[in-house]
Amino acid sequence: MRRILMDKPIVEIDGDEMARVMWHWVKERLIEPFVDLKVEYYDLHIKVRDETNDQITVKAAEAVKRWGVGVKCATITPNAERVKEYNLKKEWRSPNATIREILDGTIFRAPILVKNIAPAVRFWKKPIIVARHAVGDIYSGTGLRFEEPGEAEIVYRSISGKEVRVKIGSFQSPGVIQAYYNINKSIENFARAVFRYALMVSMDVWFAAKDTISKVYDATYREIIAKVFEKEFIEEFRSRRLNYYYYLIDDAYARAVRSEGGFIWAAKNYDGDVLSDMIASAFSGSLAMMTSELMSPEGHYLAEAAHGTVQKHYYRYLRGEKTSTNPTAIIFAWAKALKRRAELDGLEDLEKFAQVLMDATVKTIENGVITQDLSKSVNQANITVVDTETFIEAVKKNLVKELEETGLIW
Repeated sequence: MRRILMDKPIVEIDGDEMARVMWHWVKERLIEPFVDLKVEYYDLHIKVRDETNDQITVKAAEAVKRWGVGVKCATITPNAERVKEYNLKKEWRSPNATIREILDGTIFRAPILVKNIAPAVRFWKKPIIVARHAVGDIYSGTGLRFEEPGEAEIVYRSISGKEVRVKIGSFQSPGVIQAYYNINKSIENFARAVFRYALMVSMDVWFAAKDTISKVYDATYREIIAKVFEKEFIEEFRSRRLNYYYYLIDDAYARAVRSEGGFIWAAKNYDGDVLSDMIASAFSGSLAMMTSELMSPEGHYLAEAAHGTVQKHYYRYLRGEKTSTNPTAIIFAWAKALKRRAELDGLEDLEKFAQVLMDATVKTIENGVITQDLSKSVNQANITVVDTETFIEAVKKNLVKELEETGLIW
């Protein structure tokens, strides 16, 4: 059997726990038998990050900038319990936050739709794509605990020596303080990425924040995004009969539930993190049924699974138990990275393979072969709930059949 050729590599960023196990099953069983896969590999296992003082994360991000395309597995962001579990030097920051800041990316997350799963919100007929500004915000924030009464202020010193002080408050008992920031240029890049993506997929854009309360931080987002839209995109939006709307975020949630979907919901970093999980769960009942794509202003691209490392299933796997963990998002991450590589390099067969792989995965679910997480969501009488490896083999069977029918393999 011939394998489909690649010219340039994609950057493979490995991860942790059950996501890592599924990652290699997908790569070895659904990609490598059919594609002459070329990768530049970076292992972001929590122990490797600890041993390298997290420099491996920086190197992985720089590699994505160098090659233009990457694919990333879910990784652990350690808390105090994880530090103890893995005997780490410290609570390392989120590798996703590090990579996204280096790439200055915007994340687009869309539900994976299948015919036999109806959205939990009965009005939704079209996908809602979450565009998350993946830079700064609380993920680059600094926290402080204080144990006695006192006062706090923010101090800003400019490069020219100008100093600005803003009082936070006076405190009569112990408490906590959180400060975070963003950069105007990054917000502008976020706005451009969202509007360009909207034109690509012909969808309206919503942006939601709370500028009535956050009169500086959220208000700045609103002002910059509106300015970019009016200066650079309004005419093309009008010619395509597309719209941009700003809503207060609580109003946006209420409107979204009553809508039929079919729009891009742009959100700040933390808002987008929460919102994307809610959208995935409401459309299919599972976080494993959502794609996640990061795009930078320079065109750098990173596909990933939107879910976490699936810790509980990993512990069961280590005990030798079979788990019914859903690998769909991981399959789609690999497929979308290959598709992007193919688009950039003009590789028609590789692009077709990536699409067939996604189609074969959807077909497997629509045929009633599912993992446990979808068992309560599927509107179908005859279903077969299988473990992860059996699901992957079912996808492979459909993949081979469709590849043979299209003439991509023989």
